[in-house]
Amino acid sequence: MLLTNARVIDATGRAPLERASVRVQRGRIVEVSDGPAPAESAIDVEGRTVMPGLIDAHAHLSSDISRSPGFGPPPALHGELPRPRELGYFVLAKTARVLLAAGITTVRDVGSYDDEAIALREAVRLSIVEGPRILSCGRIISATAPGGAIFTTMYREADGADDMRRAVREQLRRGADYVKLMATGARSVLAEDPEPAQMTAPELAAIVDEAHRLGVRVAAHVEGLDGARLAVREGVDTVEHGLSLHREPELLAMMAERGIVLVPTLSTFHDLAERFTDDFAPALVEQAKRQLEEAYATLVAARDAGVTIAMGHDSGPPGDNAIELARMVDGGLSALEGVRAATFGSATALGLSSEVGTVTPGAVADLLVIDGDPLTDVRVLCDPERVWMVVQGGNIVAGREQPVSEPAPA
Repeated sequence: MLLTNARVIDATGRAPLERASVRVQRGRIVEVSDGPAPAESAIDVEGRTVMPGLIDAHAHLSSDISRSPGFGPPPALHGELPRPRELGYFVLAKTARVLLAAGITTVRDVGSYDDEAIALREAVRLSIVEGPRILSCGRIISATAPGGAIFTTMYREADGADDMRRAVREQLRRGADYVKLMATGARSVLAEDPEPAQMTAPELAAIVDEAHRLGVRVAAHVEGLDGARLAVREGVDTVEHGLSLHREPELLAMMAERGIVLVPTLSTFHDLAERFTDDFAPALVEQAKRQLEEAYATLVAARDAGVTIAMGHDSGPPGDNAIELARMVDGGLSALEGVRAATFGSATALGLSSEVGTVTPGAVADLLVIDGDPLTDVRVLCDPERVWMVVQGGNIVAGREQPVSEPAPA
């Protein structure tokens, strides 16, 4: 594949190239060059933007569509027969296709019910359904807590350092790609206070030590400062949410020094504070309003401290993921910083920065061709009509235009 006449945002932080060409062979980028290529051997993108495929570093791939109005089947009516549980797998398949069509070429699932994300990952890997590359944590490791009664099979509750180590091993046995832990309680659980640490220092340390010993990364759900201190000091790889970090700049400095990535998930705070206010207890809505302000303060403080930032939608419906990128730009990132967060930053969060997230020689050819310039108006990435082409591993998999060209000369 040879794409030419392109504005190339390579996500390395450099300014875009104009009228450039991108050559792909055997699923990888082999050349990014100035100037157009011969028309007879190339796909002319006619000045559109070529950039890395978007990477969502914080998603819940689930057949539960409560945060996705209008997605999936209509609500059941009284008097209808119960719907088969297996319908959920068709919802998952639709989710995968919609994500890919939106230019999301890689997703990190941070917890799903009944190991659904692992099943979907395997369906994509085996080419049963088309979808993004998927990484899953299996079940979230939590101390015994009220959230376990709400999130049921999304959690693996554990207590004591030895049980935490066993929980890590269990997730890898399930097929998890990495481990996620609850350093604090959840903002969506009325009976949990998200400020104190949910685990003891020995418990959290045991998870990190065991996961790293076995060669996998650790993501930490973090809201309050006590949990943030534990997670950062014990060396987790990513901090999810992390809204309180602006209160303690030393932690942000430590994250920057150690390469710990922040996934701020602004959209989830908008959900509780603005979008689904009738669905949550009033106390949680008021708490979310305060947390929303803190999340935006932490976004800018983290950027200024040199922390790597990743895009994590943590909301729905599938396909609307790029609104998180737009909100990060609204919150103070430049458009170029936002695009880099949603590509290279997210790839770094997943431990895949040597493979995906940039348009550079050697990278896997996961590419998004957008009809417009995201650096002028980042919201073009939120418009499905602007998705001109999605390339995954060197193959055209989605988009408004899917031209077929003659193979480029070797």
